[in-house]
Amino acid sequence: METAEAARHREKMQKRKAVQDREVAEKTIEKGLLMVHTGPGKGKSTAAMGLLLRALGHGWKVGIVQFIKGAWETGERTAFERFGDQISWHTMGEGFTWETQDKARDIAAAEAAFAKARELMTDPEIRLIVLDELNIALRYDYLPLDEVISTLTNRRDDLTIVVTGRNAKPELIAAADLVTEMMLVKHHFAAGVKAQKGIEF
Repeated sequence: METAEAARHREKMQKRKAVQDREVAEKTIEKGLLMVHTGPGKGKSTAAMGLLLRALGHGWKVGIVQFIKGAWETGERTAFERFGDQISWHTMGEGFTWETQDKARDIAAAEAAFAKARELMTDPEIRLIVLDELNIALRYDYLPLDEVISTLTNRRDDLTIVVTGRNAKPELIAAADLVTEMMLVKHHFAAGVKAQKGIEF
């Protein structure tokens, strides 16, 4: 026999479900999104990798262009290579700016990476593209902001693009459909823990 507390809970959940069902039913638009993962916290690229994996699981063809980051041996790249031609992976950075210490070289690398991004955007089979650390390239003015935003916002309707990196430009945030800010609450690096295989790369 149902208790009074259980009955109240069931009634409350039924009302909540009705509200949720109504709200979901009202959403009828289907389109590609411009998503931005930014903020000082850890997990921006990791979240984008999760989206790549989700899309691959649905049989989508996807792409990723890594700005700034050099040709590190990362666990995610090794794992995603198992999907073969379903993923087009391009690591085109030469390392962080404090490593290269050559602005002209950094600009050239960013331009080449964005050219590759544009190329991927023309492939009608690709439905999701991650532009990893593009925010960093924009922060240091390695690419013209207006041109980048115009390219991203004028993409075809069924293409979703995810831009990652700290310090997203306000203009990009305004243009995006979804913006997630990763907040730093606590980081093991501050306690002297180094970047570790399987966690950071």
